[in-house]
Amino acid sequence: MKAVQIDESKHLFIDDYQMPVLGENELLVKVHATAINRADLLQKHGKYPIPEGASPILGLEMSGTVEEVGANVTNWRIGDRVCGLLPGGGYAQYVTIPSDLAISIPDHLSFEEAAAIPEVFLTAYLNLFELGKLKENETVLIHAGASGVGTAAIQLAREFGAKSIVTAGNEMKLIACTELGANHVVNYKTQDFKTEVAKITENIGTDVILDFIGASYFHQNLQSLNTNGRLILIGTMGGVKVSDVNLLPLLTKRISVIGSTLRSQTLNQKIHLTNQFKKYALPLFSDKKIKPVIDSVYSWHEVNEAHTRMENNLNIGKIVINID
Repeated sequence: MKAVQIDESKHLFIDDYQMPVLGENELLVKVHATAINRADLLQKHGKYPIPEGASPILGLEMSGTVEEVGANVTNWRIGDRVCGLLPGGGYAQYVTIPSDLAISIPDHLSFEEAAAIPEVFLTAYLNLFELGKLKENETVLIHAGASGVGTAAIQLAREFGAKSIVTAGNEMKLIACTELGANHVVNYKTQDFKTEVAKITENIGTDVILDFIGASYFHQNLQSLNTNGRLILIGTMGGVKVSDVNLLPLLTKRISVIGSTLRSQTLNQKIHLTNQFKKYALPLFSDKKIKPVIDSVYSWHEVNEAHTRMENNLNIGKIVINID
């Protein structure tokens, strides 16, 4: 098969690669589309360790058709349209996936749309509800609202009856977030989000924060949380080291700080998350209440250009790669 590979200059190119070996509890999927995640950019530069046993090929999600089923698999058939999370290997013509991680693609969605679902919607679901314990009528502050995870989180919060305050860096992104259902938007380049959160919540604060930024937002995040607030740290784009930390707000407001990554979850944890997602969120796609947000679609022959678009923070939603 063909797969995207990385040369010494970090340039991506397509070349021959060995076919994955089908396990007895797995599906062999012919990949039609995958999507870019920031982890791909980090892995390309050697800054994101590959989990033990995972494919070194980039790509944490895919959509495609089932080509073969493992000996123990009874719930999938050849030809089924599926999407799902991967520990790696999505930038290739074929990939194997544990059958319990496969998600049936709703009939009205294309392969490109389906490829834009697994990583961001499962990440958003995990952090909003499994870890963040977000409830109806609570308020969540979503940083990087125009990102893939951000656009997913806005929609899920809306459908589960929560209110959202969303940060983004330009007017186009703020408009996109509003159209997806954000109750309030804040331009982090021209406004202080801590001040805006205080105004919007009448100094009460938010119940949950989804933060991709890390160190540079840490102090403001603590000040923006309500009593019993939950700070979910899912990225460190703004650095990893925080100085002069005042621990008192953690005590007086009983704040929880939770670190979260999806890729390093165990298989059983991913299966649990996938099952919860199938039960509570997947029907919202079938009912057309939520949707994957696609910024752009590239051929895998243009994968370097696609990576550059994300590296420059130009995307609103997911950048999808067609596997020809």
